[in-house]
Amino acid sequence: MKIYLIRHSATKGNLEKRYIGRTDESLCETGRELLRERIEAGAYPAAGRIFTSPMRRCIETAELLYPKQEPTVIEELAECDFGKFEYKNYEELKEEPEYQMWIDSGGTIRFPGGESRAAFSKRSLEGFSKALGMCRGDEDAVFVVHGGTIMSIMEKYAIPRGEYYDFQTGNGEGYELILADVPPACGRLCSGFNTGRPGLAVSSGKDDGAVDYAPGKNYKRLPA
Repeated sequence: MKIYLIRHSATKGNLEKRYIGRTDESLCETGRELLRERIEAGAYPAAGRIFTSPMRRCIETAELLYPKQEPTVIEELAECDFGKFEYKNYEELKEEPEYQMWIDSGGTIRFPGGESRAAFSKRSLEGFSKALGMCRGDEDAVFVVHGGTIMSIMEKYAIPRGEYYDFQTGNGEGYELILADVPPACGRLCSGFNTGRPGLAVSSGKDDGAVDYAPGKNYKRLPA
């Protein structure tokens, strides 16, 4: 079972480098054209199940990529609540002391009036697990979600390990994963080697026939 994490395409706010969390913005024409070009190039996979965040930018992306399939909306996969920083960009925030405090923390403290990264990641991972529980073992699944949601999933599960911001993705980009049978003690997403111990989501790399979760890189960027 393959799993694909795809970030929604571009909105007007994305192009202006704004923090877009709870703002329910639609895709802009630039974002739609980006998807059309990549669809024509065959960049996106087929899938049996489509999961999305409840935000319009994700639902619209899913509708363009998979027009004949009805997505399942998972509320927990919504983007982070940026609080007072919502729909502002660096130029508009750079003189604010609260913003400087957030930067100095490495982005770990709570957004004023919003969520902390820890709370957001916990929610994202709960949504990811909830969606996986709806899947059969023989159907591939696509998650059309937000950059922060993808970073939360990859920070917890990717091998080699990385920090949250190591897994930033552009609009319409993401990662390919697989669901395989691996020892639960592994505790991470890792390349597929059938040990008869089902239940973990594991990422997909060049050498999926080998146990490479210790030294190997076992996820793949999209588009390839």
